[in-house]
Amino acid sequence: MRLSTVETRTRFAAARVARFASADSRGVPHLVPVTFAVRDDTVVFAVDHKPKSSTALRRLANIAENPAVSFLADSYDEDWTRLWWARADGVARVVADASREEFVGWLVEKYPQYAEHPPEHAVVATEVHTWRGWAGS
Repeated sequence: MRLSTVETRTRFAAARVARFASADSRGVPHLVPVTFAVRDDTVVFAVDHKPKSSTALRRLANIAENPAVSFLADSYDEDWTRLWWARADGVARVVADASREEFVGWLVEKYPQYAEHPPEHAVVATEVHTWRGWAGS
């Protein structure tokens, strides 16, 4: 069954991880898992200290070329009446202003791992224009 915007946002915000989809200017997709935080219609994530090959990541280059992005959070269960997914579609930007620290605070609040080591690299904020969700019951 289709979820309301409020229920979709609530389930999405409570999820611990989402998949972040971006595409370059040619439309070549890129999908990665991200930790994130939500307030109203804003989703934020950061390039953090977890091991990566570089901090010059494809997701950041894609946002510069094509800021249209999607996030997907879901829950799978062998009892298919418990399945659900929540998608957030929006426009992303790399934050380079004073709001960066506020957004890092959202992440620190959600993930205790960030309390000792807050993200020091790029922070991305997405203004969500469409929330869509579905649940098995």
